[in-house]
Amino acid sequence: MRGLESIAPDVWLLRGGVPATMNVYFLRGSDGITMFDAGIAPMAKQVAAAAAKLGGITRIVLGHSHVDHRGTAPALDAPVFCHPSERTDAEGDGGRHYADFSKLPPPARWVYPHLFRVWDGGPVRIDGIVNEGDEVAGFEVVHLPGHAPGMIALWRERDRVALTSDCFYTIDPRTGLKGKPRVAHDAFNLHPEEARASIRKLAALEPAAAWPGHADPLLGDVREQLERAADRP
Repeated sequence: MRGLESIAPDVWLLRGGVPATMNVYFLRGSDGITMFDAGIAPMAKQVAAAAAKLGGITRIVLGHSHVDHRGTAPALDAPVFCHPSERTDAEGDGGRHYADFSKLPPPARWVYPHLFRVWDGGPVRIDGIVNEGDEVAGFEVVHLPGHAPGMIALWRERDRVALTSDCFYTIDPRTGLKGKPRVAHDAFNLHPEEARASIRKLAALEPAAAWPGHADPLLGDVREQLERAADRP
């Protein structure tokens, strides 16, 4: 089990899963600790222990409601927030109704239905909503639809740090191999072209660091990397 990593002032990352590519973020704000994205259900004890080290969680904000991002939320005693366009799926099937595993090659096509069942902690009661432009622990909410209807990133202009959920991947879900940033696989996207537009929207912010929902961050010339990702087949 990996511990908390300090990745920016008042921001910590917890990596979980096997391999450790499921990212959960903790942000210290004026009202306590906000958890951004909730990982997978098997991470519940790991997340609770990390939260306790930081003094407990004030609230959970979902980057989106997919099963690998809401997984621990039902097990934690904290109110849950999301974008209004994500509420139905957060309280429902976690977006499974638009996942299309037939678009994946074997064996991923057969493995992912099982993984979704293992990862999911179940429906989450949503206690509040966040919209584009709202403030969350010193970050601004940015709406990035496409992968999911109400997916959001958190953006802090003063140091140009972005926490981006699944706006882009730095891992290939078919193989588990890390690499260049890319659009999430069409098997998991609600609207693939809208997802590409959201990557360009994120690129236009010119982040110094973009930390995704899975695997490793983008550093250096982040804008160029994102623009290439949006154009990559």
